[in-house]
Amino acid sequence: MKILFFIDSLRSGGKERRLTELMKVLVKQENIEFEVVVMSEELHYNEILDLGISIHYLIRKTKKDISVFTKFYNICRSYKPDIVHCWDSMTAIYSIPACKILNIKLINGQITDALGDLRISNKPRLRSLITFPLSDLIIGNSEKGLEIYKAPVNKSVCIHNGFNFLRVSTIISNDTVRKNLKINTTYLIGMVASFSVNKDYETYFKAAELLLAKRNDITFLAIGDKTDSEFCRSLISDNVKANIRLLGPRSDVESLVNAMDICVLSTFTEGISNSILEYMALGKPVIATIGGGTSEIVKDQLSGFLIGPSNPAELVEKAEMLLNDPEMRSRMGKYGYDRIQDNFSIDAMVSQYIVEYQNIVLNTKKH
Repeated sequence: MKILFFIDSLRSGGKERRLTELMKVLVKQENIEFEVVVMSEELHYNEILDLGISIHYLIRKTKKDISVFTKFYNICRSYKPDIVHCWDSMTAIYSIPACKILNIKLINGQITDALGDLRISNKPRLRSLITFPLSDLIIGNSEKGLEIYKAPVNKSVCIHNGFNFLRVSTIISNDTVRKNLKINTTYLIGMVASFSVNKDYETYFKAAELLLAKRNDITFLAIGDKTDSEFCRSLISDNVKANIRLLGPRSDVESLVNAMDICVLSTFTEGISNSILEYMALGKPVIATIGGGTSEIVKDQLSGFLIGPSNPAELVEKAEMLLNDPEMRSRMGKYGYDRIQDNFSIDAMVSQYIVEYQNIVLNTKKH
């Protein structure tokens, strides 16, 4: 079986992490081979280079560079994959002509969020209307996302993200993390998410400001793409800057999360968050915005708290409860760890993907 993965970038991000972890396991499968087409030269997950696979860099000269269609077609014609598996709405558009002309099965993996108000003017929504009818299988990482995008039930499947516990085998000690970041406070609260339109850093920083007005024993971390940008800095009041660290994208996320006492994800929309998987796999209590696919992973008052959107006061309330109750932090962290082990392992995720790949190729041969 030959698979051609097609993704817009391999920067730090949720779908990029998911594809990386999938490929790290698939490369060990005897009956599966694959190559990757990526539309950006930026590579955050350097472990991909160790897999020994071919990576095709398909770079657009402009946003409306139609030569991409021809270049992708030529890659497909040369490689002759059984399946093209695209990972976002843009690559879904670029995949369709080649797949139809060359009779290649198309798996559409663009559903990675669960935005409640998905209007026709929204580009991913518009692209889904074009690509879903022409896709052979649609994979979403949350049930809520499939529902909101109105993916056809007869050719859609939910495969939740999986966490690879090998990622925590090389974490550095909490003392070393604190020393490297020059943290002297008793507690550490963090949020791992790119500084982007769907992540609500404004609420996170406002909650930090409210908490720091009451107590000065907490340092807050912001980790992810563009969290070290000037625009991100502009959201933070001068009087609390000493207790907030904007770290940007990091390759040592697991070690940083392990050093945290409480982990936060404040968002406007979410599919299944890799950050939450990381939090829970490392035994940390979670405070996350309710909605989207988050409720499919975080069990309210068991592995943490689900709070209302854009509600810094509620975030502060839940954080104080956890800061003042170490037994609660430990209990919720243990529940979350067990939940990831039992329901969101990398083996379970990869097994589901392999089943879908095999089914789609088998159906092709039958016809």
